[in-house]
Amino acid sequence: MTRLLRLLCYRALAMLSLALALVGVVLPGLPTVPFVLLAAFAAARGWPRLEHYLLGHPTFGRFIQQWRAAGVVPRTAKYAASGMMLASLCVLWLSLLPLLFKAAVTLLLLLVAIWLWRRPEISSSFHQ
Repeated sequence: MTRLLRLLCYRALAMLSLALALVGVVLPGLPTVPFVLLAAFAAARGWPRLEHYLLGHPTFGRFIQQWRAAGVVPRTAKYAASGMMLASLCVLWLSLLPLLFKAAVTLLLLLVAIWLWRRPEISSSFHQ
């Protein structure tokens, strides 16, 4: 892959992620912060001006910096993500999908929840 193509792919990923984050602001159930984190990741590799803007953003800049420094996930984000996973599982188990599929998705979301709740909540270098 050429350098220019890689740069364009990272920029496209950054823009798509930001667009999904904006939709997540108004659409319940679609997370915002994970898409902003993904946009910052992609911008760091292909769009330095956008990365600088995101790091300095009054709302999301702190989340990006804390994630990069120590993998911090705020407790409110953990509760929101867990609630959305639980709601999704409720809908899934009421569906007519095969039992094996339901069990596999349940296991996957359980593993994600365990990983999520094991992330630190406050970085000692970032006091509020």
